[in-house]
Amino acid sequence: MTGLIWNDPVFAHGFAYRYDLPLPLHLYLIAAGAAVCLSFVVMAYTFHRKSALHSYKISLTRFIPGEKISQGVRILVSGFSVTLFVLIIAAGLFGHQSVLKNPAPVMVWVIWWVGFVYLTALVANIWPFLNPWSSIFQALEELSGFSFGKINYPPRLGVWPAFVLFMVFSWIELVWSGSERPRQLALTILAYSVLCWIGMAIYGRQTWLKRGEVFSIVFSIFARFSPLEVRKSHKGPYLRPYGSGLLSRQASSFSLTTLVLAILAIVTFDGFMETPIWLEIKIGIVSITYLTPLLTIAQNAFGNLESILETIGLVIAPIAFLFVYFITCGTISWLDSAHEGPERPPLTTNMAARQFVLTLVPIAIAYHLAHYLSYFLIAGQLFIPLMSDPFDLGWDLFNTANHRINIGIINAKTVWHISIGVIVVGHMVAVYLAHVTALRVFVDRRRALVSQLPMIALMVSYTSFSLWILAQPIVES
Repeated sequence: MTGLIWNDPVFAHGFAYRYDLPLPLHLYLIAAGAAVCLSFVVMAYTFHRKSALHSYKISLTRFIPGEKISQGVRILVSGFSVTLFVLIIAAGLFGHQSVLKNPAPVMVWVIWWVGFVYLTALVANIWPFLNPWSSIFQALEELSGFSFGKINYPPRLGVWPAFVLFMVFSWIELVWSGSERPRQLALTILAYSVLCWIGMAIYGRQTWLKRGEVFSIVFSIFARFSPLEVRKSHKGPYLRPYGSGLLSRQASSFSLTTLVLAILAIVTFDGFMETPIWLEIKIGIVSITYLTPLLTIAQNAFGNLESILETIGLVIAPIAFLFVYFITCGTISWLDSAHEGPERPPLTTNMAARQFVLTLVPIAIAYHLAHYLSYFLIAGQLFIPLMSDPFDLGWDLFNTANHRINIGIINAKTVWHISIGVIVVGHMVAVYLAHVTALRVFVDRRRALVSQLPMIALMVSYTSFSLWILAQPIVES
């Protein structure tokens, strides 16, 4: 079977050289799993409803400037965002088409998608103030005086449009070869812009932002972890403990549950795609004789066979995560059924899944940070010289055109130890959130503790799996 070619492996996760762990990998996995289990034991005997840390919340309203100043700041921020949005599209369409000489790819994939997730999760969600699609549509509404959104959004749709768009976005990011080509990337942004504005025009701007605009929804999910709760209204902001925003008394919808699991699955699959195991899987599939005719037909119809296999993997990953998660929640329901009675109905699998899904968000954030840290710190430096000369015309607007990238800003050893720390801490936070959620869901403490055993098993398993991925040498296709 020809046409499926892979290059030689590049060793070390995110670096061009191999980093050998100072200790065997299994010792790290055992220690990380033990830390997660120990955190559950400590929380089981320490925290209860009245002592929970999430109950603390400080209003920062008195530090906010007056309404007129606040409105002026919002207009200034929106204007900056729209200007940058137009500049990136223009640079993609008309600038140099090399990824190293055009700011569009690095701005979209490094600064925005990676860096903004960090900002949103670790500080606050300012995307509602920066969202260029919302700002442009709002300006259009105000200038035209026309009221859009005459059609009621069907409640049964939930956030399924956002889920579909997230999967398409993930395919563009991880599979599509045109994702790093400036002009194709700019055209893709324009296509999404039109789709977004059509949704706003049909269902209303605010409704589409809450149900269909995928990035508003994804950032709002990550922002629930942040210590600052920032609202676009006059209320807030509030200072709160990390992760407390993920503790909701209202169960998530099934569509939101699926989206959260898809976020976790895709970022994990992104790392798995760079491992030797994934390379062996692709080679193994291609080498299966009875699949050769089918693979040949697929290659002739869709082109690149490797992209086809990666697309299949991209679809399977969320399904696998959803399956494992619901098996875990089914086990929770089964364990709880032993305590059922007239006044204690058992928790169903579906309800358990919807109640506990947000407790997995810290895990997604931790893996996002661990997986993309070196990429963000090194590749992100490309934006420094490019912002001075976005169209490759010899400009030096900010006196940074001659900036040299420092590839030694962080090394593999540091990345590995940071990765261990953030993944273990992320899982410990998830354990705490799951414990607090269980205390809310179940009537008595015993039911709450028993219900957490399957979740602990799931988290320990994922801790080991994620660290295993990060420890693998990178294999580039």
